[in-house]
Amino acid sequence: HHRRLVRDYEARPDNSASMITIAMIDNLAKRLTTETTPTWRYN
Repeated sequence: HHRRLVRDYEARPDNSASMITIAMIDNLAKRLTTETTPTWRYN
């Protein structure tokens, strides 16, 4: 979801920090609004 965070493409450090903050807010919002499921399934 957040491929942009894999490499630091931002010229300014505060832009990078903002992108990380937005990604964390997005992750937390998804956790709060969806039902919890395991990240892997045993077959």
